[in-house]
Amino acid sequence: MKILFVNASPHSETSHGYGLAVEMIRSACRTAHSALVKRDLVSTPLPPITQDYAKAITSREPDVSLFDVSEQLIREIEMTDALIINTPMHNFTVPAALKLWIDYVLRVHRTFAVTPEGKVGLMRDRPTFVIVGSGGFHSGERAWQGDFLTPYLRYALASIGLKDAHFVLLQGLTHGEEAVADALQRAREEIARHPLFASDNTIVS
Repeated sequence: MKILFVNASPHSETSHGYGLAVEMIRSACRTAHSALVKRDLVSTPLPPITQDYAKAITSREPDVSLFDVSEQLIREIEMTDALIINTPMHNFTVPAALKLWIDYVLRVHRTFAVTPEGKVGLMRDRPTFVIVGSGGFHSGERAWQGDFLTPYLRYALASIGLKDAHFVLLQGLTHGEEAVADALQRAREEIARHPLFASDNTIVS
């Protein structure tokens, strides 16, 4: 079992989503021969997309050295059996750090092909869990704001072949300790229903 953990929360280890991700990783890695690959987009920011990189993407004979960062991020996904992303909802959608990661990972002819029907993913599917932390409510009966993060990220991941995506919502995190405890309890119950985190841990990939 190899897990890739991508953190996009500026609070990093102090964020509730980060702590939940650590719990998930410990649960999934109880079997032997487990390994973790961590990509913290906050403590180690990715370089911005340059003009040269943008040109290389559409070039027939690109300078492949310009794809070094993209290739490293893609290989981190390829070598793992499951992906866990911890992200806040910033202004209704993904934070800039995660958007930049997506821009590097979604690469034509490498992670997706263009067809008359649209983009077709070229990567092997694997369980993908997205922990979404938000101060307010954007889902359920208490929702009062829009959610452009979930549909966008689900579509982006599916476009490279990652269709087995599960969104774990931590809502109302600015509404006091009781709201936080309730959100974490609901999340843990939801996570426990997935075979990857079952007590017998029989699912490997």
